[in-house]
Amino acid sequence: MSRFFATGSDSESEESSSADELTPKAPGGNFKQSLLISDDEEDTKRVVRSAKDKRFEELTNLIKTIRNAMKIRDMAKCLEEFEQLCRAFLKSKTIVDKEGVPAFYIRLLADLEDYLNQLWEDKEGKKKMNKNNAKALSTLRQKIRKYNRDYETEVAAYKEVNWESFSQWSRSSSDSEGEAGEDGVSAKAFLKKKPEAAPEASKFLKTAGDESSSSDDDDEDEDWGSDTVDSGSESSDEGEGKISLSASFEKPKMFAKGTEINVPVVVKKLNEILQARGKKGTDRAAQIELLHSLATIAGENNLGQGILVKIKFNIIASLYDYNPNLAAFMKPDMWKKCLDCIDELLDILFEHNNIFIGENIAEDSESLAISDQPFRVRGCILTLVERMDEEFTKIMQNTDPHSQEYVDNLKDEGHVCGIIDRLLDYMETKGSTEEICRIYLRRIMHTYYKFDYKAHRRSLGLQGETKSEQDQEESEGEDSAVIMDRLCKFIYAKDRTDRIRTCAILCHIYHHALHSRWYQARDLMLMSHLQDNIQHADPPVQILYNRTMVQLGICAFRQGMIKDAHNALLDIQSSGRAKELLGQGLLMRNMQERNAEQEKIEKRRQVPFHMHINLELLECVYLVSAMLLEIPYMAAHEFDARRRMISKQFHHQLRVGERQPLLGPPESMREHVVAASKAMKMGDWRTCHSFIINEKMNSKVWDLFPETQRVREMLVRKIQEESLRTYLFTYSSVYDSISMGTLSEMFELEIPTVHSIISKMIINEELMASLDQPTQTVVMHRTEPTSLQNMALQLAEKLGSLVENNERVFDLKQGVYGGYFNRGEFGQHASLDAIYTIYVFAYQKGGYQQNKSYNRGMLSQTEVELWIQKNNISDHMTPSQAYMPLIFFRGCVLYHFRF
Repeated sequence: MSRFFATGSDSESEESSSADELTPKAPGGNFKQSLLISDDEEDTKRVVRSAKDKRFEELTNLIKTIRNAMKIRDMAKCLEEFEQLCRAFLKSKTIVDKEGVPAFYIRLLADLEDYLNQLWEDKEGKKKMNKNNAKALSTLRQKIRKYNRDYETEVAAYKEVNWESFSQWSRSSSDSEGEAGEDGVSAKAFLKKKPEAAPEASKFLKTAGDESSSSDDDDEDEDWGSDTVDSGSESSDEGEGKISLSASFEKPKMFAKGTEINVPVVVKKLNEILQARGKKGTDRAAQIELLHSLATIAGENNLGQGILVKIKFNIIASLYDYNPNLAAFMKPDMWKKCLDCIDELLDILFEHNNIFIGENIAEDSESLAISDQPFRVRGCILTLVERMDEEFTKIMQNTDPHSQEYVDNLKDEGHVCGIIDRLLDYMETKGSTEEICRIYLRRIMHTYYKFDYKAHRRSLGLQGETKSEQDQEESEGEDSAVIMDRLCKFIYAKDRTDRIRTCAILCHIYHHALHSRWYQARDLMLMSHLQDNIQHADPPVQILYNRTMVQLGICAFRQGMIKDAHNALLDIQSSGRAKELLGQGLLMRNMQERNAEQEKIEKRRQVPFHMHINLELLECVYLVSAMLLEIPYMAAHEFDARRRMISKQFHHQLRVGERQPLLGPPESMREHVVAASKAMKMGDWRTCHSFIINEKMNSKVWDLFPETQRVREMLVRKIQEESLRTYLFTYSSVYDSISMGTLSEMFELEIPTVHSIISKMIINEELMASLDQPTQTVVMHRTEPTSLQNMALQLAEKLGSLVENNERVFDLKQGVYGGYFNRGEFGQHASLDAIYTIYVFAYQKGGYQQNKSYNRGMLSQTEVELWIQKNNISDHMTPSQAYMPLIFFRGCVLYHFRF
C-alpha cells in the first residue's frame, strides 16, 4: 500500500505545504509503513513550495493558455482565460503587494493590448471572424483598455524597453531567480538568449545560425523561466548563478585589443554593421548606437572627414529606417537625433570644401583616406533633407492638433527651414540645376501658405509699437514676396519637369492671393492654363490646385469681385466634398468605394492642421457671394419657368429654411445667410446687413480676414447696391416713376451711384424704364407682362406638355408607340418638326434680310396656311398636333410686334 493512503489526500498535503511545514505522521504504524516503502520512493524528496510560487505558477499557466489562444485567434477563449487571470491575480493581491507586480504579467497586458489593437485595425480579418469571436474581440478590447489604466506606467516602461524600471521588480523576486526550475519567473524573462561572443568582426553581429534560432522567438518567449537561463548559470562560479540586466546589455567591443585603427578597417566594420540592416531580429536602436560609436572612434583617430561623412550618411539612413512601416512617424528622440546629425553633416560640408558627394560616385571610386586628392563620398544630402521634410509632415499629421504637443512640434519648423536654407546655399555653389530646383521647391512649400504680417504692416506704413520691434523689423531680410518671386522665376526658367514647375506656379498664385494681389494671381492662373489639364496630375498636385483656387476665390471676395469669387469657389463647394478635396480630412464612405489600403494612402496625403483653410469661412464666403448674385436674378426672373440656378447649394439652403416649422433667431452661419437673403428679397437692406454683420458672424468669419474693417465696408456697399436692384425688379410694376433722390435716401447711396446702377439695368434691358434728367426721376415703361399674363404663359407651356404626354399614352394603348416608321416622314414628333420648319420659313420670308431692317409682319397667316397645305404637313399629324404650328406662328408674330 502506498504511503499517500496513510498520510492523507493530495489536497491535504498541498494545504499543509503552504505553511512550509511537513505533516507529522501518526505515532502508530510508522514501522509498518516504513517496511512498505520501496527504495525509489525513499530517494524521492517531497518539494515544499511557498504560496508565492504556487500563485505565480497559476498565473503562468493561464498566460500560456491565453497566448496559445492568441496564436489561433480564438477570441472567445482569450476572453474566458483573461477573466480567470484577473480573478487569479486578485487572489494574489497580498503577495503582489509584498513582492511587486511580476514582470511577466505586465508583458502579457502590453502584448495583449497591442495584439487586440492590431486585430481591430484589420478590417478584412474582422469580416472573416465568426459572430462569437467578433463579439469577444470587442468586449476584450474594452476590458483590457480599462484594466491597463491601473498599470499605465509599467506598460509604458515595457513598451519603451525601459529595463531600469523592470529591475526593481526583478529585485523583489530575486529569491525565485536563483532557481533554474520551470516555475522561476523574473525580469530576465524579458530578455532573449544572446549568442556567445564571436571572435573579431562578428562580435556584435548575429550569425546565420543565430538568425534561424531567433526566428522562433515567439515559442521561446512563451516559456517564462524554463529556457531563459544560460547553461553557465548551473555552474557554481562567482556570480554566474544569475543573469543581470546590465550584463545583457553590455556593449560589444568594436575592435580587438591592439588592432590598428585605419580607414580600411573602419570601412570593413561599417560594412559589417550595414549587412545586418533590414534582417529579421536586428536591433535597430543598437545598430544606430554602433554607428555613433564608430563615428567617435574615427574622430578620435583622426581618420579624416571623408570617412566621417560616410558614417554620418549611414547614421541618418538608419534613423529613417528605424520605423519600417511607411505610415509610422519618428519618435521625438529619434527626430531630434536626425536633425542634429543633418546639422553636423552640413557643418562638415561647409567647413571642408574639398569634399565631393553625389549619387553618381561609385563605391569603388570613393576616396576616403587623407591624401592630396579631394574626398569623394557616395551619398546625396538633398535626398536626406527631402526625407527629413516628409518625416516632419508625418509627425504633424499624426499629432493631435488641439494639444500642446502639436505646438511644440510646430516649433521645429524653424529648425527644418534653417536646414533647408543652409542646403540651399550649399546647392547654389555645388549642385546641379535639377537639384537646385528641387531644394527651391522645398523652400517654397514652407513659405507659400504663411501670411507676412510684417510686410503687410510696412505696406500700410505702420511701425512696431516698441523700439525692439522696430529694430527687429529693420534687421530682418527680404519679404516673403521677394523670396517667392526669386525662387519661382528660377524654376520657371530652369526646370525641365512639369511637376516642379506646376507646384511652383500654384504656390506663387496662392501667395499672391493670400496677400490680396488679385490681378497678379488671376493673370498668372490664366496664363498658366493649368485648369485645362490639371485632371491628369497626381493627387497631391490636385489638392494644391484646389487650395489655390479656394484662396483665389477668397481673395476676389475681399476685393469686391463677387462674381469671380463665386466662379472660383463653385466647383469645390458644389461637390459637397470640400473637406476631402482640400486634403483636410476624409469623409465616411462605404468599404466598396475605398478599401483599407486606399484609406491609408489618402491619410498620408492630408495637409497638416496649421496649413488648413477655414471651411466655415469658405462656405460663408461662397453663400454670401451666391446671395448677392442669386437674389437679384430671382427677382428679375420671378415668373420665368425656365430660369436657371446660379448656385444649387444656395437654393438648397433656402429650401431647408423654408421647411422649418418654427422660425427663431438664426444661430448658425447658414441660418444667418438664409435670413439675410429673405430680407434682401424684400429690399430691406438694413435687416440684411444686421444678419450678415454682427458680433457672432464677426467672431466666426469676418475677424479672420487680415483687413477686417475694409471687408465689412465692402460687404455693406454690396448689400446696399444689390438690395436696390432687387427692389427695382420687385416693385417696378407698382411705380409709374420714382425719384432717384428717394432711392438714395432709402438705400443710403450717393445719387451718382444710384444713377449708375439704374443706367446699367436699362442698358442691359433688365429694367424697362428711362431716365428723366431734369427731374432726376426714373420713368417706368409698361412693357413687362403683368402677373396674370405671366401665369397665362406658364399655363400655355403646361398645356403643351400635357398634349404631348396625352398623345404618347394614346399611342402606347394603340400599340404604335414610337410610330416614326408607321406615320411616314414626321412620325411621333411631327409637331416639333413642323414648328421648326415653319419657324425657318417665316424667318427667311419675313425676317431679317441682308442690308435691310427687320420687317415685322411681312408674312401673313394665309401664306403659312397655304404653305402647310402645299407641303402636306397636316396629313402626318393628329388633329391636336395640326393646330400647334399655327399657334406657334401666331405667338412669334405677337412676340415680334412687342418690340
